[in-house]
Amino acid sequence: MILTTPMSNVINFKQKIIEKKQNSSALEGKKLFSDHTKVVSITSGKGGVGKTNIVANLGISFSKMGKKVLIFDADLGLGNLDILLGLAPRYNLSQVISGEKAFKDILIEAPGGMSILPASSGIHEFTQLTENQQIRIIHELNTILKEFDILLIDTAAGISSDVMYFNTIAEEIIVVVSPEPTSITDAYALMKVLSIKYAATHFKLLINQSRDMNEAKGVFMQLRLVTDRFINVSLEYLGYIDFDSNITTSVKNQKAIIEMFPNSAASKCFSKIVKNI
Repeated sequence: MILTTPMSNVINFKQKIIEKKQNSSALEGKKLFSDHTKVVSITSGKGGVGKTNIVANLGISFSKMGKKVLIFDADLGLGNLDILLGLAPRYNLSQVISGEKAFKDILIEAPGGMSILPASSGIHEFTQLTENQQIRIIHELNTILKEFDILLIDTAAGISSDVMYFNTIAEEIIVVVSPEPTSITDAYALMKVLSIKYAATHFKLLINQSRDMNEAKGVFMQLRLVTDRFINVSLEYLGYIDFDSNITTSVKNQKAIIEMFPNSAASKCFSKIVKNI
C-alpha cells in the first residue's frame, strides 16, 4: 500500500521550511517539530572523523540519564549506524521514502533502550532528496516524536543538499571535527555554507580523537578565529572525546564504548558532553 501525506500538512510543512531558509534567525526561531522533543543534528565536513560512533554513544548516554532517545540515521545512501551497533533491521528509510512504509514500521530498538530509524545503504537515488521527499520525512517524524525527549540526527559528511537540509531542520547543530588539518578545513567549509546559504548562526564544536584538552581547545580556537573573521557565526566549545584505543575494540565488536568500556577515558568524555547539550 502506498502511503500519502495529507495536502494540508504538505502545505504547512513546506511553508515552515521556506520560512526557516529565509529567516536570518531561522534555526533559533522556527520549530518544525513539537516543543516536547529537542532536535539535535550531529554533522561533519569530512568523513572518517567518528561522527556516527559519537552519535551512538551520545544516544546511550542520554538513555542512561532517563531520556527517551530517537536516533535518525540520515546518511541516506551509506547509512551504517545499525551495523555499528550490531543490528539487522528488516526495513529502512528507503521504504518510507518510496511510500511503502511509515516511520513507525521501521523503528527498531537499540542498545541502551534507545530507538533508531535506520537508513539505506548503497541506494544512490536517495542521496539527493526531492522537496516532496523532504516534506514527507518531516511529516513522518512528527507522527512519532511525541514519544521521545531527544532526536539525534546523524547526517552524512560533506556539504550535499541532504546534509544541508537535515542540519536546517534541527534546533542545534553539533559539528564533529578531528585535529587533522583536512578535517578542520572541511568543518569550516560546512559551517560557511550553512551560514551563507541557510542562515545558520550558531554551532557547537565537538573535537574527536583529541589527545588532551589543550589540543582540543587549540582546534576550537583555530576555527573560531576564522569563523569570527569571515562568516560571523557563534561557535561554542562543546567538549572533546579522548583518543582511546578502546574505541577501535568496541567498533570491531559492534558495541558502543560506553557500554563495553564504561570506565574508559572516552566514555567519561561522553558522559560530560551530554550534560552540556
